[in-house]
Amino acid sequence: MQSTNDIRRAFLDYFAGNEHYIAPSAPLVPYNDPTLMFVAAGMVPFKNVFTGLESPPAPRAASSQKCVRAGGKHNDLDNVGYTARHLTFFEMLGNFSFGDYFKERAIELAWNLVTRELGLDRDRLLVTVYHTDDQAHDLWRKVAGLPDERIIRIATKDNFWAAGPDGPCGPCSEIFYDYGPSVAGGPPGSRDEDGDRFVEIWNLVFMQHVQANDVIVGDLPHPSIDTGMGLERIASVMQGQHNVFETDTFRALIEASESLLGTPADAETIASHRVIADHLRSTSFLMADGVLPSNEGRGYVLRRIMRRAMRHAHLLGAKDPLMHRLVPALVTEMGAHYPELGRARALIQETLEREETRFRQTLDKGLRLLDEETAGLAEGGELPGETAFKLYDTYGFPYDLTEDALRERGIGVDKAGFDEAMARQKSAARAAWKGSGAAADDEIWFDIVEREGSSEFTGYTSTEGQGRVVALVVDGKEVGLAQPGQDVVVLTNQTPFYGESGGQSGDAGRITGASDLSITVTDTSKPLGRLHAMHGRVDSGTIAVGDTVNLAVDGARRDRIRANHSATHLLHAALRNALGEHVTQKGSLVAEDRLRFDFSHPKALTAEEIAAVEAEVNAEIRHNETVGTRLMSPDEAIEAGAMALFGEKYGEEVRVLSMGRSDWNGTGKSYSVELCGGTHVRATGDIGLFRIISESAVSSGVRRIEALTGEAARQWVVGREDALKALAATLKTAPDEVEARVAALIDERRKLERELAEAKKALALGGGGKSAPSADEEIAGVKFSGQVLDGMNPKELRGLLDEAKQRMGSGVAAIVAVNEGRAAFAVGVTDDLTTRLDAVALVQAGVAALGGKGGGGRPDMAQGGGPDGDKAEAALAAVREALARETV
Repeated sequence: MQSTNDIRRAFLDYFAGNEHYIAPSAPLVPYNDPTLMFVAAGMVPFKNVFTGLESPPAPRAASSQKCVRAGGKHNDLDNVGYTARHLTFFEMLGNFSFGDYFKERAIELAWNLVTRELGLDRDRLLVTVYHTDDQAHDLWRKVAGLPDERIIRIATKDNFWAAGPDGPCGPCSEIFYDYGPSVAGGPPGSRDEDGDRFVEIWNLVFMQHVQANDVIVGDLPHPSIDTGMGLERIASVMQGQHNVFETDTFRALIEASESLLGTPADAETIASHRVIADHLRSTSFLMADGVLPSNEGRGYVLRRIMRRAMRHAHLLGAKDPLMHRLVPALVTEMGAHYPELGRARALIQETLEREETRFRQTLDKGLRLLDEETAGLAEGGELPGETAFKLYDTYGFPYDLTEDALRERGIGVDKAGFDEAMARQKSAARAAWKGSGAAADDEIWFDIVEREGSSEFTGYTSTEGQGRVVALVVDGKEVGLAQPGQDVVVLTNQTPFYGESGGQSGDAGRITGASDLSITVTDTSKPLGRLHAMHGRVDSGTIAVGDTVNLAVDGARRDRIRANHSATHLLHAALRNALGEHVTQKGSLVAEDRLRFDFSHPKALTAEEIAAVEAEVNAEIRHNETVGTRLMSPDEAIEAGAMALFGEKYGEEVRVLSMGRSDWNGTGKSYSVELCGGTHVRATGDIGLFRIISESAVSSGVRRIEALTGEAARQWVVGREDALKALAATLKTAPDEVEARVAALIDERRKLERELAEAKKALALGGGGKSAPSADEEIAGVKFSGQVLDGMNPKELRGLLDEAKQRMGSGVAAIVAVNEGRAAFAVGVTDDLTTRLDAVALVQAGVAALGGKGGGGRPDMAQGGGPDGDKAEAALAAVREALARETV
């Protein structure tokens, strides 16, 4: 028996041998198609190639594409476990020709694969063709030798494919396998076609036409091929099974759940075991591709799938969380071909366990209330919508889970009543919001979020994608169309653009689309914390609500921002390690060119502390550990040691970032664990380099560090090195000797300054000043010495006055020192005269003449100054006049 893994490998090897490029499976989130919740077919990753928007990776390709059909327009969730072939997760095998080969080669490749490589009995195969496709009919006769009765013409849309009302389209041809007359059912197109005897295993789409408004208007210049074969379905045929859940992969997963639960998969329990096996695959692969449970969008669909599986585990008697314990079995079965499962294993297990632990509490309460409310309802009855809403609103019991639980008892749910109760709640929430005094300008965002729901942010895993325009805002008002030259705010159902929050700058980039549309996005905001609003200007073309547009974040700018953001996490941890656990974040700015981090600390950091913090951050960068992401409740995260970020508002669930070495100093915890919704590097090594450029005070008890990372840090270091080299050249020394050379020059300058001061002093005392000292003139019987000195340091005046007083024995000395137009003035009075004369009063008289105010000191010594140095002689004259008055 060929295993499912063997069949996948045989398919890809076959097409590789026939010159096909083997494309890796794209992520389950279809960033190139905003109309889809998840990738639901193998051709989705190539949609833009088929429509001509992108160039093909090769003329021909093949893949095994992961697919999910749960939510949106492709939703098989409710059927899983109750039918033989419905799955939420499956793999689509396919081969594609992008204008290379067409019908004949496609039919030839398909027929040879199923009959020669896979060894299916050709007598059990039949095909369908579109009723007007005579070419395909004749080619099946020619290539496969099939008789007319095994080439069935189908006149319905089942055998005609289209990308939509506009675009490429073409007839299909399906290959069916006949299980034989022992199985009920008739061939396709017959009255009994819904039976299980004839099973479609492969669909070949011949894209050859172009249609507009659902009408064929021409032919494609380069016809193409798109095929799809469900791996699980072909595996069931190859393994002689009628049910995909009987194939080897599902048997292994079901055996694992039987073993853990101690409950065999019999007629009563098999549906629950199948639900668990299927939902384990879809939830695990979705989380491996970056989707995490939430209350909106893809995350909400993921949570619904999880909870449905968890309820079936409960039905099977599980007393403790089960789903996370099944992940190893899934990795064993599928991890070799999909290594992302192994890489995300810890995240998947932790998230499943946490979700199931929380949901069990919800489930117990909800099921008790459900039993009470339906005690009087017989089969065919209906649960009131108000009760279903109460279950949802009060206990967090999802509507679809209520439906699923009651379906087994034949009881329905009043969906219209549920919707009406939901609408009343929204209306009450809006009234409460208006009554809260919220800014009137925010009402437009409330209108949008109420109508459209939250924007789905896809930027954690991608910087490009497509979105459907749900609103346009120009000059504060919603519009339907924006034209060239207009500043516009664009909102799409999904976007990779990060809205400014938590200190991280919003993304910039470009929006493009049909009709030459080009918008330069300069910033992205996050109104109400739920919308990602892209602010830009229409450069060319027009944009309208309902358009599908291409969204491209400026990747280089985003890389710089997330390097700076991740560095703040490492910096926070390093500061706490160096300074103590009192350090907490008080604010931050994460821009593309720098980071700023404010933190609590009572004093300035020493040079040694700054160096130690910087060295520790760079050590974590060099270890290049992968950055881990988990989803937890805020309380759980903080209990696990995560640091909450200043200014961030947290909902019921938060992203928890683990960064740096996973066993920091033997603690068993990562170097940094914080709650953060921002974008971050994939590994710490992506930060490159970290450099602190300043440390300063913000306010009492709050310090600020500014730093650079990556190329900006390197350029800063290079700039300082270039400046050092230039300085060394000026000093005529080597760069590593600059410090010693500068120190020597400073010492030499100080020595010269001292010598110059002494020379000026000697010169002044020897009569070499701007004016020579008076020869002890007498004024009203008091000796007076007055002098003007040019370029004398004012600090020297006290010493000069002491020497003058000593020389005179008894008298008054006055000196004016003039420097760069300003004057310093000092007066000294010998001790024997201080009872008659006051140096302060004499200085104030001279200061007034110099254009200054005041002056102070003691009766024997006072100083002052003024801006008019050219009035120095007038200052001395003023002292003379004051002396004459005071001694009369």
